[in-house]
Amino acid sequence: MSGGGCQVGAQRTKMGPLDPTQAQRDAEDLGRFGYAQQLLRRMGGFGNFALSFSIISILTGAVTQYTWGLSWGGPAGVVGGWLLVSVMTLLVACSMAELASAYPTAGALYHWSAILGGPGWGFFTAWLNTIGQFAITAGIDYGLAEFVADMLDLPRAHSVLPLYAAILISHGLLNHFGIGVVEILNRFSAWYHMVGVVVLVVMLAAFAPHQPVSFLWKTVQRTDHGLLYCLALSLLQAQWTFTGYDASAHVTEETVDPRHSAPWGIVLSVGVSALFGLALLSGVTLSIHDLAPALSAQNAFRAILLHALGARLGAGAIWLTMGAMWFCGLGSVTSNSRMLFAFARDGGLGERRLLARVSERFRTPHRAVWLAVAMAFVVALWGGTNSVIVAMSTIALYASYGLPVALALVRGPGRIERGPWTLGRASRAVAALALAWIGIISVLFVLPPLQQVGYTFSGCVAAIALYWLLVARSRFRGPQVTRAGGGALTQRGHGS
Repeated sequence: MSGGGCQVGAQRTKMGPLDPTQAQRDAEDLGRFGYAQQLLRRMGGFGNFALSFSIISILTGAVTQYTWGLSWGGPAGVVGGWLLVSVMTLLVACSMAELASAYPTAGALYHWSAILGGPGWGFFTAWLNTIGQFAITAGIDYGLAEFVADMLDLPRAHSVLPLYAAILISHGLLNHFGIGVVEILNRFSAWYHMVGVVVLVVMLAAFAPHQPVSFLWKTVQRTDHGLLYCLALSLLQAQWTFTGYDASAHVTEETVDPRHSAPWGIVLSVGVSALFGLALLSGVTLSIHDLAPALSAQNAFRAILLHALGARLGAGAIWLTMGAMWFCGLGSVTSNSRMLFAFARDGGLGERRLLARVSERFRTPHRAVWLAVAMAFVVALWGGTNSVIVAMSTIALYASYGLPVALALVRGPGRIERGPWTLGRASRAVAALALAWIGIISVLFVLPPLQQVGYTFSGCVAAIALYWLLVARSRFRGPQVTRAGGGALTQRGHGS
């Protein structure tokens, strides 16, 4: 049903009937932020984790960008870069988890910035996150389309775009008509990723030739750049993989007990991905028979597996990986549409709030779903290459991650609300390190040959600022909440 009616008593979780007391508490907690329970709240803690884990998708980011990481940094860039990025990303995730516990709404990052810094900061955060999510969906599904074309021996120039469009449409249809199916698939996807990594690692350990462990620290010296420059750019492989875990925060209005479930979903999705990703990348890299052919291959991951496992077994392993990519894209559209829904609900995408409409039959933000799909297609047309697309998504998303963390750090302890999930005294130190890392990667991923990303991102920021100053500042009031004494939140109506 659409509108503001709250129907929580009949909702169920995977484990059985939803506790009506908990459901009522969650609905009342959401009401403190000025919102009625519109979306179906039936996602448990594992489902929340599974969504972020599926979007991080080590069998997507670490695989589709394996060629990039290997060609820029060699094995050391792939494995050493993964270790460094894993640690630093976990700091960012912990800082975001604190805010997710304090402000459990579908607007997530955008709401956090608006509450902590005002509507303007919320507006910027929303647009940066939205742009990043359009690009991350594009990077996932475009990368999958390239793999499908390669595995079917189709020419990329003529086949990738039609394949990409078909993949996007499949994700749009499921998110529009089958949110219950999407929830089941997201839970299945988490197990699929973990089992898939184990299967691949076991296959490589049993059947592939192995390099000595010291091979993992071998570097590649490119003739056009210095070694440190190359190693720094190789970090894009790992850093893009660790995007999208804000999905756990975007679905808090569909999650049971979100003040506990969402922060754990964010942190565990990053931590578990780090461990499984290290095993996967080490196994694949140690299976490289000869580094030179792998570096010259159009798809290094595919070339390594086919050579190490043979044509039939290697192809099976690659198709297994491609299934994970499809699940990843499905979850990305889910997350993106929830961000659009929340932003539109508050008037951030026009006063008519057309994208905030919820399907009466399917209880999904169907218009937001299809805008997410359409814009992902546009981003792929702009990017030209998948590396440019993923660099754009990484910078835009981490900028949106950093803004609310920075605002919370500036306000200081005692001036922001704390949820049950908190870092305590370590909060400010962790936030400072997280922001420093976001600053570093924001510089690295606009360096040549990624300068197109820098120009485009600067243009996007300028356009958002101009739109805010000329149009939105006088109309957009942000989330319908305001600060009150003692750190409490009080509801503010649309007309106030």
